[in-house]
Amino acid sequence: MSHARAVVLMIVVTLLWSIAGVVARHLEAARSFEVTFWRCFFNALTLTLALSAMRGPTMWRQLPDWPRSVWISGICWAVMFTAFMVALTLTSVANVLITMALAPLVTALFARSFLHQHLPPRTWMAIAAAGLGIAWMFGNEARQGASPLGTLVALAVPLASAVNWTVLQHMSRRETARRTDMLPAVWIGAVLSAGLALPLALPLQASAHDIGLLALLGAVQLAVPCLLVVRLSRELPAPEIALLALLEVVFGVAWAWLGAGERPASETLIGGSIVLAALIGNELQSLRTAARSEGRTSES
Repeated sequence: MSHARAVVLMIVVTLLWSIAGVVARHLEAARSFEVTFWRCFFNALTLTLALSAMRGPTMWRQLPDWPRSVWISGICWAVMFTAFMVALTLTSVANVLITMALAPLVTALFARSFLHQHLPPRTWMAIAAAGLGIAWMFGNEARQGASPLGTLVALAVPLASAVNWTVLQHMSRRETARRTDMLPAVWIGAVLSAGLALPLALPLQASAHDIGLLALLGAVQLAVPCLLVVRLSRELPAPEIALLALLEVVFGVAWAWLGAGERPASETLIGGSIVLAALIGNELQSLRTAARSEGRTSES
């Protein structure tokens, strides 16, 4: 796959991810954990069909022997799937997406703490700036008397994402990582999330209209892009994927504004701009540093 095609596909991934907020705003009766249950149920169903076609029945017979890293990654996916939809029912789309955009910086902190990777000064500055942006958003919610619970729930997404990425990086250092198929982890996450959400979702109240929209989210917004991004991780460097993934924030806020009339508050736009500027600046500098390093290597 060419680099240009991989970039285009990554943009498609962010477009698919970004429709969750606007679609959720058009639900009639489904709320909170019921939204999570139906979305993850259809995600798991789609992944079951897709993985069966891609890997064959042998993969399912080997389920008890799947490595621990796959199960840990699956738990992280479950937390991400659950926290994201619950947060959308508690706060604005913009707040959820901007909070989720902290994932690259939280991952950098986890890598520093658990993998002993060195963090350059620019990353520490980006972490401080992004923290300032999130604090600005929290302060605005407090001044308006709104509960910050939605933003706090959304913080579980970048935290789980950081754990997931740290585990994958740790596994990549081991020889067995080359034989580990991480696609089933997404399926595990969907099944766990649906199973945990079901008891909390009862009695189910979703209309046929809601189930249709949630089936769309499970299959098109979640299963397809998650499979794609696992594949693209072999084509694009992690900093570039992290930078392109930030487009989900831009697309998601725009969809919610245009498709659901959810205009973000000016304070949210200011806080979000600070977070995005910190993230984009850090990732662009990372790409420049990597390019210079590759240039020096090729010259020598």
